[in-house]
Amino acid sequence: MENQLKLGGTFIFEQVRDGEVIDTWESKNIVVNTGLNYILDSALSAATVSTTHYVGLFTNNYTPAATTLITDLVEANAKYNETTRPVWTEAGAALQSITNSASPSSFTFNDAETLYGAFLISNNVKGGTTGTLIAASKFGAARSVLASDVLKVTYTLNISST
Repeated sequence: MENQLKLGGTFIFEQVRDGEVIDTWESKNIVVNTGLNYILDSALSAATVSTTHYVGLFTNNYTPAATTLITDLVEANAKYNETTRPVWTEAGAALQSITNSASPSSFTFNDAETLYGAFLISNNVKGGTTGTLIAASKFGAARSVLASDVLKVTYTLNISST
């Protein structure tokens, strides 16, 4: 049997209302084809590398697949206060993993919204349809947020050889 690389990650969410954590959940993701090609090109080719990545949330009941593109996702861009997608501030790779757990991305909502999933992308423009979609995840169940809720998002990407 030949060796294979496994690449995948997990989004972890913490929903805060009035200063209290009211819910936490996690959601496994798929690293989409554009993300896989981007990772390979960034590491092993002369591709242009984006040094900053961003977290987004989507509101359509869509299950990401290998062929998913950013245009397949309806972003929750009008319902949170931040002027751009929140930065995914990772601390460098260690033990075949990279994460923003020391500095979760944060969304402060200005209106109620129903969320279905999250994604990692190379473009910070809210609602933008350019940039490289790296990973996407549909929640196990739709999640509702209210105005003034804060959603903190941690994303960890792992790679292993089998």
